[in-house]
Amino acid sequence: MSFVFTPPATASVPVMGAKERFPVHRIYCVGRNYEEHAKEMGFTGREPPFFFLKPADAIVPVEAGQTGSMPYPSLTSNLHHEIELVVAIGSGGKNIKAADAHKHIYGYAVGLDMTRRDLQGEMKKQGRPWCIGKAFDQSAPIGPITPAAQAGDVNNAEIYVQVNGQDRQRSNVSKLIWNIAETIEHLSAAWELQPGDLIYTGTPEGVAAVVAGDTLLGSVAGLQTLSVKVV
Repeated sequence: MSFVFTPPATASVPVMGAKERFPVHRIYCVGRNYEEHAKEMGFTGREPPFFFLKPADAIVPVEAGQTGSMPYPSLTSNLHHEIELVVAIGSGGKNIKAADAHKHIYGYAVGLDMTRRDLQGEMKKQGRPWCIGKAFDQSAPIGPITPAAQAGDVNNAEIYVQVNGQDRQRSNVSKLIWNIAETIEHLSAAWELQPGDLIYTGTPEGVAAVVAGDTLLGSVAGLQTLSVKVV
């Protein structure tokens, strides 16, 4: 097969303890999936889950023990961090039941859903899609994937992000409104999941702005930490 130009390399994420990398197919994100974050965004209650996507090449993969870098994006003056547990799908499927969801999980990683909050807010006011606030270049930093068998009890893991050594967000994955298995059930009813899909499962309360020069350290207990500097 030939192409009119050379295709870009496949976006991929390092895997702990392996030379092989995890090729990324799609990035799904769950909105407002912690109650306290929903409240700080002006919403309450357990609403049905909703999803948005980022392009696969929005990832900023960071190797274990290193500090990655992401540029401060254009068009915004209000760039927010959102720390998230990321689920990596190893085998696909459609209409997956929550009870079977674990069979489709390859592993887990720490991710950041970076958000141009001012642009997102303006699009919301106008009733327009807010891809410009979420799906921009290098908006999805992610640390190495830990295979599921080595990840420990992620459903009850502490999750936090620090900015320049100071806590910004700190919670527990057990506080997800829709847990990992339920999220996979809902998501696979709308899309056929594929190997290589990443699911950013939602962020707890405490989202706030960062500026160029800030260093973010994200953690989910049992997984490799994620360190990223905004440049």
